[in-house]
Amino acid sequence: MSFALDIQKFAQHCIDNADLVVRKTVLDVGKSLVERTPVGNPELWQNPDNKPDGYVGGHARANWSHSIGALVNQEFKEIDATGGASIDRIISSVPVKAAGKVHYIQNSLPYMQALEDGHSTQAPNGMASLTAIEFKDMISKAVSELK
Repeated sequence: MSFALDIQKFAQHCIDNADLVVRKTVLDVGKSLVERTPVGNPELWQNPDNKPDGYVGGHARANWSHSIGALVNQEFKEIDATGGASIDRIISSVPVKAAGKVHYIQNSLPYMQALEDGHSTQAPNGMASLTAIEFKDMISKAVSELK
């Protein structure tokens, strides 16, 4: 085997590993954001009697999405207290060749900033701020899983 071919194989291995680490990290960030998003529970509201007829919590959790290169302002009509719809949407949109791209995970609902700022007793410290604190550990975990 030639030295040039060895270098080429090594370079491809590095690229493949970078793709794996980036993809896993993006998925872990997305899952963290979804799972930390509070689900509306009228029993916890200051005025539980103000609950709209037919109210079901889970709209915020169902509205996380992933995009590459630019933010996409989109609202999904789903109600999903489990967050499965958002997690599935994120998983399906993160490419296998994930490295070298700018990834966005966002929730375009107008009240998301209030939730992030502690409006909900279920997420008094927000979702994104806590996930940002854990970001470095998510990367380290993804790297360690390659070994």
